[in-house]
Amino acid sequence: MVDFSLSEEQRAIRETTREFVRRELMPLENEVLKREREGLPGIEPEVVKALRLKAKSFGFWGLSTPEEYGGMDLSAVDQALITSELGRTFVPFSFGGEADNILFECNEEQRKEYLLPTISGERKSCFAITEPGAGSDTRAIRTTARRDGDEWVIRGEKTFITGGNEADFAIVIAVTDGELGSKGGFTAFLVDRDRGWTSDPIVTMGQAVPATLSFDDVRVPHDHVLGEIGQGYELAMRWIMKGRFIIPARGLGACERLLQLAIEHSTTRETFGNPIGDNQAIQWMIADSEVELEAARWLVFYAAWSVDQGRPPQHDSAIAKLYGTNTVNRVADRVLQIHGGMGYTKELPIERWFREVRLWRIFEGTDEMQRLIISRDLLRGYRKPGAHFN
Repeated sequence: MVDFSLSEEQRAIRETTREFVRRELMPLENEVLKREREGLPGIEPEVVKALRLKAKSFGFWGLSTPEEYGGMDLSAVDQALITSELGRTFVPFSFGGEADNILFECNEEQRKEYLLPTISGERKSCFAITEPGAGSDTRAIRTTARRDGDEWVIRGEKTFITGGNEADFAIVIAVTDGELGSKGGFTAFLVDRDRGWTSDPIVTMGQAVPATLSFDDVRVPHDHVLGEIGQGYELAMRWIMKGRFIIPARGLGACERLLQLAIEHSTTRETFGNPIGDNQAIQWMIADSEVELEAARWLVFYAAWSVDQGRPPQHDSAIAKLYGTNTVNRVADRVLQIHGGMGYTKELPIERWFREVRLWRIFEGTDEMQRLIISRDLLRGYRKPGAHFN
């Protein structure tokens, strides 16, 4: 028998998160929109810190962080549940107590200097692999790290780095052996900002402000190598793959909230003496949105379940991200259309969501890369059609 129901513990986790979003985050939405219209960050760092501490008081801290580091060490399914609830609001918030998954490769000294302060919130990191000439093609990076005695000299540029403007250290993937390339020639380094790298913000159509990082012969001690020399590409893929099903999980919550806005508007807005929901065109947009939302939900949670089963996550996560992020974009577009001119204004959050979710089809693997992964797995025989139930 296949059981699709949530356990009592999962229901409790979901309801606790939903109540937190309703009581603590949604009341901030108007202020976030106002601040963003004025060109300010939607939410101040001090407010985020206070919210995280409030969440910590009832146990929500370090969702994926191992218990030995004070975290919850939740399953992938539970993390997807929580993330989908956070997606019900556009207020930029995530629970505290987290660190980049590959930081757990730190040695004992590095744990004290980087991992533990990041988990506690004292330090901020960013992951730097993407370059102007190496976006989806991660094997084409050109930033180099040259050994010079007990130091490495890093030269190059990274771009579209999330958190790069705020981070005080970066996890930098650089070429240490050009002949080996991604097959043992990339290495990860822990590079403090005060070593000399600089960041410049990149203005986007949404609220995200990634950064360009410049490394002009930045010197890093040899003991700041993360993991082993030549392990950089493996660590990079581990970092990228971890979050792939989480992105569409957030989209599930956004879809639910947007669709509810459309339903409420369709039953109260009248034209020609009748609610616009009486029109077949509106009914079909709402029906299509509901169908696609539910299809995306099962793909996302199947991908998360596969992670929990210890299965290679690449194929299922690629399907979930491709379909899930496209679904939330279609739903946002329909909901904006249903609201007409008001949906296009900054008085409502719809256009804000519309701009934000467009990014989700690009970062941490574009639509095209997901299609490449899916088709390659099938064409090379790594996966067979319908293998989920085989």
